[in-house]
Amino acid sequence: MSNKEVKAALKSARDAIRNKEYKEALKHCKAVLKQEKNNYNAWVFIGLAAAELEQPDQAKGAYKKAIELEPNQLLAWQGLANLYEKPNQTDVKGDLADVYQKLLELYESGDKQKWCDVCNKLVDLYHQEKKYLEVAETWQKLIRMKEEEGAEKAELHQLWKKMIQLLKDSTRNQDNKTGQLLLTAFEHALNSADVVPGEDHQNLYKDFIQCLSKFPHEVARLEKACHDMMVLYPTMSYPLEVLCLHFVHSGTLSEKALDCFSRLLEMDASSGPGIIGFGIKCLKEKKYKEAVKSLTEGLQKTNQCPAAWYYLAEAQMKIHEYRNAVLSCNQALEALGTPEGPNLRWKNLALQLKAETLIKIADADAAEEAIKALEQIVDASSDPVVSALRGQAYLNKGLMDQALKISQELLLSHPDLAEAHALEGFIHYSQKNYEQAEKSFLSAIEKKAETAEYHQYLGLTYWFMSDETKKDKGKALTQFLKAAKLDSYLGSAFCYLGNYYRDIAGDKSRARGCYKKAFELDETDEESGTAAVNLSVELGDMDTALSILNEVTGKARPGAAKWAWLHRGLYYLRTGQPSQAVADLQAALRADPKDSNCWESLGEAYLNRGSYSTALKSFRKASELNPGLVYSIYRAAALEQILGKYENAIATYQEILKKTENYVPALKG
Repeated sequence: MSNKEVKAALKSARDAIRNKEYKEALKHCKAVLKQEKNNYNAWVFIGLAAAELEQPDQAKGAYKKAIELEPNQLLAWQGLANLYEKPNQTDVKGDLADVYQKLLELYESGDKQKWCDVCNKLVDLYHQEKKYLEVAETWQKLIRMKEEEGAEKAELHQLWKKMIQLLKDSTRNQDNKTGQLLLTAFEHALNSADVVPGEDHQNLYKDFIQCLSKFPHEVARLEKACHDMMVLYPTMSYPLEVLCLHFVHSGTLSEKALDCFSRLLEMDASSGPGIIGFGIKCLKEKKYKEAVKSLTEGLQKTNQCPAAWYYLAEAQMKIHEYRNAVLSCNQALEALGTPEGPNLRWKNLALQLKAETLIKIADADAAEEAIKALEQIVDASSDPVVSALRGQAYLNKGLMDQALKISQELLLSHPDLAEAHALEGFIHYSQKNYEQAEKSFLSAIEKKAETAEYHQYLGLTYWFMSDETKKDKGKALTQFLKAAKLDSYLGSAFCYLGNYYRDIAGDKSRARGCYKKAFELDETDEESGTAAVNLSVELGDMDTALSILNEVTGKARPGAAKWAWLHRGLYYLRTGQPSQAVADLQAALRADPKDSNCWESLGEAYLNRGSYSTALKSFRKASELNPGLVYSIYRAAALEQILGKYENAIATYQEILKKTENYVPALKG
């Protein structure tokens, strides 16, 4: 076949392809290849025809042969790209990307429009594969090409915005290089915006700041972006809110942070981050109740802030709201999800605080939960304070051997750690080894004198050690006073101060004040509430007694606060108000239906009210519950006599006289 015939055969093949006669085209090409086996165009035409005949493997082989022959010729690369782009081609995305890369190289010095089209296709391909770094680098090349061609500022602005759009999902799994390219895109988009200040520019700035806040290492850039936005948009609270949340999350309370909180609240008094910031300020100033109030309010508006939940738990812990503190720790952990980087620190802090709080609740279930929380702390085994907490949890759960083992190990490995000596003290105290407990708590206080709990336990140790140490002003009393001074929310310290002033010093007035304070701090402390009421009565101060009882009964759920209902019922009984006495004594019995004395008092109240039948039932119930209550049996007989049930009355009187021969009221009856 002559050169002329080869050209004619190739022309026939091209015409056949144009007429969609692909098999015919293949014949012509094969004839050419018999003569010239390295004919580039023949291989390209075979690729084209085979692709149309749904013979992808043959097409791919033909194009690759052509490329082998002429690696820098466009036709075969274009054909291969078209083949890989067909919907029936799977698992070729990597190969297609390589083809696009080569096409970019070939178009670069020539057809700029085609270069841009291929570039767009390559970016889409990388985006589908979530290869964000390749997306960013390729799109930047496109922008550079447009800049070299002298593109308008508005077109470049749209291209930078498109780059932001393409990379917006990449922040979840961010490698540093992609992140930097995304932030650069934001900066270029902001600098190329047409209307400044303007709505689009403002929204872009918000997105930029939100994006920056996801990069822990971009603190300086975040602060600068927020300040720059505040200059441009002075009435917008958004940059200040982001800055406030950044400071909250950083865990540092600098002057800069405090200034940020107060500026935000001046601009918007209802701003969640601003109120949270104020709450943290209160916490650092030891204004714990205000801190709880502000943090709770702020979190109602901005609830996905793990650091704020942690601070709320810390404030609740300080005022001994242990169950609420556990709930706040759980909220912090939920908001953190599966953390990494700085968030891991918050997770460890929240788990440790949760465990500390559960240990304070001091029951076996809470101890079990505390142990589980401590197990989740990363690198917990290397932290001796966490080990001491685990020891306390074991002690609360009744696992004495494990607690002892941890205590002994800590005292050997960390002899200067206050928590190690305190754990030893708690163990001795639980075993009533008061002399050893005293030594341990004194060692703990020597190393950490500002811990109220250590002074409280040393005071309790002296209280139970002996009458001598209980009465010694320099022992129990001094420690309870120190504990109360260091922690003004420690109700149990005030309760024991009340015990000291009442039982040892005989100072009823001061004792009453301590019990009242203890009860105000912990309304579930019946011992302190009862003592405050009883001492108020003894001191002739019925107003104080009643105000305590009214407050408790006013808040009590049905079936709760028996002691308060009983005390107030007895007061009404003594002061001739039988109807009120009946209502209160019934409420007391709802809390404890088996209290025979309460039934007896209720019978008395009904009797005083003139409700004889109901009084009779109450006295009978009292004597059923406690057959030794002679007074109730006598009252029942007297009521049977009043109601004309003489035979029953006589039988009941005789029953009393069998037990108590000389019981005068029964003889009279």
